[in-house]
Amino acid sequence: MPDAPRLSGNPISRILDNDGQRHPVQNVLSVVTIACGLIAFVAGFFPTAHAVACWLGVVGFVGGLYSQYVSATTPERALNIVGIVASFVGVAFGIYHGGFYP
Repeated sequence: MPDAPRLSGNPISRILDNDGQRHPVQNVLSVVTIACGLIAFVAGFFPTAHAVACWLGVVGFVGGLYSQYVSATTPERALNIVGIVASFVGVAFGIYHGGFYP
């Protein structure tokens, strides 16, 4: 069957590239955004990790906004939004616990 979708590539690409085209740059940006956001969110709960939460949160927030701008599929946009919100919350907790510098 020539019309059957191929199941090649890693599972993340199969989920994020649901339009049948490859978007490697957008996929990497989305995954980095969600990773920075989740790390910043978790680090924001620990007062000793306030600098990590702040800096990773800013990187995740700004990178997520750019990733949202260039995203091509809906799953990429969903990851971007979750990463942006988690980054924002991580920055807020990090600033509350001491700010950008140790």
